[in-house]
Formats: sequence, C-alpha cells, structure tokens
Amino acid sequence: MSDEEQKPKGKGRGTRPRGQRIEVWVNNDEKAELADRAAQSGLSLSAYMKAAGLNAPIRARADLSAVADLVRVNGDLGRVAGLLKLWLAEKRGQGARPVDVEAMMKDFRALQDEVRSIMIRVAR
Repeated sequence: MSDEEQKPKGKGRGTRPRGQRIEVWVNNDEKAELADRAAQSGLSLSAYMKAAGLNAPIRARADLSAVADLVRVNGDLGRVAGLLKLWLAEKRGQGARPVDVEAMMKDFRALQDEVRSIMIRVAR
C-alpha cells in the first residue's frame, strides 16, 4: 500500500494540506494567556499561533463588533438627517429657523463622514 492509500479520508487529523507541525514549549500561564488571546480574536490556538508567528494582523472580535455598532450609528445619523431634510421641505420655518436646521444637517453629515473614517481605520 502506498502512503496516499494509508492516509485517512474525511474529517480529523491528516485531512488538511499542511503536513508540518511545530511544537512550542510554554508553561501553564503562557498557555493560558495564548489561549485567552486566541479566544478574544475568535481564532483557534493553532490559527492564532500561526498568525502571530507569521506577523499577520490579528483582529480582535471586539474590533469587528465595534465596526458593526458604528455602521448602525452611521445609519441612524443618516435617518435623522433625512428627517430634518423632510421637515425643511414640508414645514420650513415652523419650530426652528431653517438656517439652524440646515446647519444641524451639515453637522450630521460631517459626523457621518467622521464615523465612516473611523470604521475604515478599525476594519484595516
């Protein structure tokens, strides 16, 4: 029987194209710290160690959660600015000066741009 015929098929060890394993000696505290960091990033310990060893960027799951929150806030800002624009079109001059409302709309748009730039920086 050749080597390929002896390799197990299906799930489990030996099914991945990577055939090399590297051992790293650590104490219990170091292992716990590495496992905690891997969990925070949403990676397996093996994937975390590989990414860290290859100096690849490791994103924390919290970063991606923060981006999702910023997307929601940005959408809310857009809806508020849209409502202000609608108010200006339908009830111009009632309740507030149009100049003040337009200035507020510009502030909302500037805030949206700032939120977008933060999202881009965090997502990189």
